Amino acid sequence: MPNDIDTRRIRTTHVGSLPRPESLLSLLRARADGADVDADALATELRDGVREVVARQVQIGIDIVSDGEFSKPSYATYVTERLTGFAGEFSGHAAQDLRDYRAFARHLVAIGGVVPTAGGACCRGPVRSGDPTALTTDLANLQDAVDATGAPAAFMNAASPGVVAVFQRNEHYPSEDAYIDAVAEALRPEYEAIVDAGFLLQVDSPDLAMGRHLAFAELDDNAFVAIARRNVIALNEALRNIPSDRVRMHLCWGNYPGPHHRDIPLDRIIDVVLTARPRYLLLEGANPRHAHEWAVFDRIALPDDKVLVPGVIDSTSNYIEHPDLVAQRICRYADVVGRERVIAGSDCGFSTFSGYPTVYPDIAWAKLAALAEGARRAGERLW
Repeated sequence: MPNDIDTRRIRTTHVGSLPRPESLLSLLRARADGADVDADALATELRDGVREVVARQVQIGIDIVSDGEFSKPSYATYVTERLTGFAGEFSGHAAQDLRDYRAFARHLVAIGGVVPTAGGACCRGPVRSGDPTALTTDLANLQDAVDATGAPAAFMNAASPGVVAVFQRNEHYPSEDAYIDAVAEALRPEYEAIVDAGFLLQVDSPDLAMGRHLAFAELDDNAFVAIARRNVIALNEALRNIPSDRVRMHLCWGNYPGPHHRDIPLDRIIDVVLTARPRYLLLEGANPRHAHEWAVFDRIALPDDKVLVPGVIDSTSNYIEHPDLVAQRICRYADVVGRERVIAGSDCGFSTFSGYPTVYPDIAWAKLAALAEGARRAGERLW
């Protein structure tokens, strides 16, 4: 990532997933359904799609871009295609906040909304690194797009060990600790390959927040914090060969328009989160449940080696934020941690599950444009 200090402006990024074009989605759906898809056509669609999505990010003023996660069905389940040991289906855990409001949950299903159930496959054998072809292709496509557009910096997403375990139930290892450790070691080559290719690695870690009301709703907060601590230890071990300033970590309470009243507060988990190796911490800061949590950093000193990337646009609402509101949100964080240690981001992705965007695609892009303009205005106020 370019130097964070003395830029005299607030840089911009987002969490990763972006709306896929329908032409790509149709091929991905067909492949997922077991249809015979023309491999060359899919490869061309992916390469062209990544080049276009990176160009659009650069055009609207996003400094640190991604490939939009175009090749992945979701941020947490794509691993079953790249690691060994997974088979079958896991129906998942129901979110505790939606269990409290079952009629609303049924309404979400009826209108085609995304209802978090953390379902995926089952672990039924040793988890190891698999065929690297898909990752190699992703890296080549992103490099091609960066070369074509002149994007100043780029990142690529990868799942954390903890979130893999939330979505893929363990039916093989004697303990969850053993399972997490195996997943961490299996993911390590992917993490290192992303950084070796010259990109920032973003580790998606909603297990540290969303896991509380999804997979571990029956536990109390203290027991959950112990699990989060274990997951961070495993993640740190998987990142042992990577400099911390080449890694971002995304914290999330679930990218769905639910009540979220069961979300564990940031101040209950922040001590554990800050022990993770990544320098850059992406966290929700715009939605109504977590917009107030900038104040956590008024009470807790941010370590000198950390940079905050707060969400200043919401990823579940079709409201387009006013740039002045975006600027105000950025300035709140800058006031408590310093303007040099803030990068403007989004709460979460805009296409967390391929083909099921919570925000209408054209509106998602308008929100990202508001993010860029708001960051420009914040820079004018802060310098």
